[in-house]
Amino acid sequence: MAEETNIILANRTDAQGTIEIVPEVLEVILGIAAVSVDGVYQMRGTLASSINAWFGRANHGKGVALTVDGTRLSADVYVYLDYGVSVPKVAMTMQETLREQLLYMTDLTLDEVNVHVVGVVPEKAAKLDPDDLFKDDDEDNETEDDD
Repeated sequence: MAEETNIILANRTDAQGTIEIVPEVLEVILGIAAVSVDGVYQMRGTLASSINAWFGRANHGKGVALTVDGTRLSADVYVYLDYGVSVPKVAMTMQETLREQLLYMTDLTLDEVNVHVVGVVPEKAAKLDPDDLFKDDDEDNETEDDD
């Protein structure tokens, strides 16, 4: 049953045998490529991938759904973006990067890459120094005057 879902590289068949790729491998390739795009904060995961992350197991394929329809490959990518980035620019860069990476690594072409922006992650505030929490403004001025 699982063998039917494998993708056979047609142009790589020779006397030595065939090369088959499991779709989950392609999802991992696409997930790693998507996270490498500037402006992408992280991929959307499922509850299972979140639990795996708590135990230290990274699921690089999370947030990617690959659809194989005969010879057509299409990918749906679900991402969180950094605040302040141009959404269309990041999405188009992601589409181009995913197509190039899959072609480079497997000689397969993606017919379509659908980018779904799930959310935008705001800028992180600067971390507070615990030693400076209860410092008065007068104390700051005294240290400046001493210099």
